[in-house]
Amino acid sequence: MKALVLAGGKGTRLRPITHTSAKQLIPVANKPILFYGLEALRDVGISDVGIIVGDTAEEIREAVGDGSAWNLNVTYIRQAEPLGLAHTVIVARDFLGDDDFVMYLGDNLLLESLRPFVEEFQRHRPNAQILLTEVPEPERFGVAVLEGDRVVRLVEKPREHISDLALVGVYLFDRTVHEAVNAVEPSWRGELEITDSIQQLIDRGRTVRAGQVTGWWKDTGKLEDMLEANRLTLSELETRI
Repeated sequence: MKALVLAGGKGTRLRPITHTSAKQLIPVANKPILFYGLEALRDVGISDVGIIVGDTAEEIREAVGDGSAWNLNVTYIRQAEPLGLAHTVIVARDFLGDDDFVMYLGDNLLLESLRPFVEEFQRHRPNAQILLTEVPEPERFGVAVLEGDRVVRLVEKPREHISDLALVGVYLFDRTVHEAVNAVEPSWRGELEITDSIQQLIDRGRTVRAGQVTGWWKDTGKLEDMLEANRLTLSELETRI
């Protein structure tokens, strides 16, 4: 299994901080956000990691290097424009090949280990598996409608309420996702959405399963979320005074 880590994007909602630093390198509890994701992938035994980079590519390269600090083999993949999460899968096609992979958003923080989710994916062998968590503002996220543990509908940033279950920024896919990402059209946001791609899998009769996050998760795209992630991370540390 490989991993695709998304570290492009301009971080406009975090300005002025991101005028001088990539949003994935902003420190939380004195460590860049991106490093938490790399550690989580290492801890489930993944070694081949592709990192999607954009305008801040040089900063990301300088911080991560070849990945050896985490015993990872890192490949940098350029996305010329931020055209959506599904577009990152398209540009990473040569790196991914036909392997299963974890897609991990580089500005997300997840308290619990990825191991149970990866093991469940390997045990049940669905075509895709998503992680969900209940949120008070579902219109800010991609959301899912379930029947049991099977996903029947996905909508990116819905304009009307259909579910309180938001997609956490971690996805697991097999090779069938490549057909799906090439079949979707740009959304009203002008992007190729990963939610639309997963919906394509559902519409084609593929199996999409969901797991629910029990600990906290933070999308650190806004300043208040960044501060809350910092507070939550610090609360988990054991003091050595």
